[in-house]
Amino acid sequence: MSVSEWGGEAVGLPEEFLTRMKRLLGAEYPEFLKSYEAGRTFGLRFNTLKGDLKVMESRHRGTFGLDPVPWCREGFYYDESTRPGRHPYHEAGVYYLQEPSAMAVVSLLDPKPGDRVLDLCAAPGGKTTHIAERLCGEGLLVSNEIHPARAKILSQNVERMGAEQVIVMNEDPARLSGSFPLFFDKIVVDAPCSGEGMFRKDEQARAQWSTEHVLGCVRMQREILKQAAGMLKPGGRLVYSTCTFSPEENERNVEWFLEHDPEFSLISQPDAWAEMGLSQGEPGWGTGDTDLVAKTVRIWPHRVRGEGHFLALFEKNPALSALSSGSEKKEKGRRKKPQTAGFTVDREGIGLLEDFFDEILTESGKKRWGQHGGCDRECLISFGEQIYRLPRQSFDFSGLRILRPGLHLGTRKKKRFEPSHALALALRADDVRSVADYPAESREIAAYLAGSPLPTAGDLCGWTLICVDGYSLGWAKASGGILKNHYPKGLRIPTSL
Repeated sequence: MSVSEWGGEAVGLPEEFLTRMKRLLGAEYPEFLKSYEAGRTFGLRFNTLKGDLKVMESRHRGTFGLDPVPWCREGFYYDESTRPGRHPYHEAGVYYLQEPSAMAVVSLLDPKPGDRVLDLCAAPGGKTTHIAERLCGEGLLVSNEIHPARAKILSQNVERMGAEQVIVMNEDPARLSGSFPLFFDKIVVDAPCSGEGMFRKDEQARAQWSTEHVLGCVRMQREILKQAAGMLKPGGRLVYSTCTFSPEENERNVEWFLEHDPEFSLISQPDAWAEMGLSQGEPGWGTGDTDLVAKTVRIWPHRVRGEGHFLALFEKNPALSALSSGSEKKEKGRRKKPQTAGFTVDREGIGLLEDFFDEILTESGKKRWGQHGGCDRECLISFGEQIYRLPRQSFDFSGLRILRPGLHLGTRKKKRFEPSHALALALRADDVRSVADYPAESREIAAYLAGSPLPTAGDLCGWTLICVDGYSLGWAKASGGILKNHYPKGLRIPTSL
């Protein structure tokens, strides 16, 4: 029996959920049910920190059977059978595997180089890494996740994608709002939700669903929105998004937010959204306020190739800028280099770092990275023996739980500096003098990812950047006719070669 014949039993959807959806969608309900027969969609988003988008698309279109995602210039549907998650390009951070509908969030936010951006509920990192790419290495991105285990995954994904201007935190939004009043230009609240839009791909979300769970999510979402509101500058923009169909978590939360905080208004961009293939909401979806509904975005799985998603774009009243002057003194204090919470300035370590860069970088690499890793000494801090480069627009984050204060450059050892895996992934092949580049399907790449040493070739010497088809993958050290493998043990992939 098909889904459309019975109404949902074939895919195990909760009966109460189906009743709600039938009431919400009306005549479109049968088509909505048929979408569960079609199965989920798969997407990847190219990492423009790794190369030119058009070049990457052209090079890899045939490899993964790519088809553009209309609402994200970096996004593509891929053929599931190509399994890009198991390809060496994935380990090199060439792309991020992301559900296509979720790519719309950052497209709607439209961050620009130089912006200060907060991703408040950031794990596992799809939206954070997308924002980092749009910032092009300029500005500041604070990426926060309240759950410690998920925050570690977030930090790992930031590292894999070679993102530099990112600070990863593990904090409660209420603590952040007290530290950053009127600080950010743009904020993403991709709120924890009941996950109805993911039912097609996530059996656990189906099993956990109940009306009580929906209402519990509403309470949590409203609290998060309250905290986010105070951190946005006048004239700043905030995207609120969920991956659920529930009007209580979507349009009704938008209504509540606008009533609770009259400093905000909804921004509608119907022409731009139509160009991106996005549909505005329609009367009857969730509230009686047809104007409000029409200013939000709904992504429906029976209308487009993507899972269920909801988005709303808010702007904070620019006229409030005169009232924000009282926060300037606080901001000056925040921007000082942290001197507490275990962070110090390691003069000896910085000297070793300078020697390392002088030894390994090409002339073009020195122009991009410089003697101090692309910044002055004031941007370098240490935690124990670990040396980090802070974003240029940094702040005093003492007292906050920080997983990643910026780009991890490496470790100060006795009389030497050892570069980090994060640094390797942030470097380009033309930045480094000693480079070993191998094809993706080569035995050398499989052996390297498995942790095996490789034979040296040519004039390789010392710290060598291993690349796959020109994309940086990790470090090896040339010595005695071999390349000693420095690919992190926790990331190694066994091979049968």
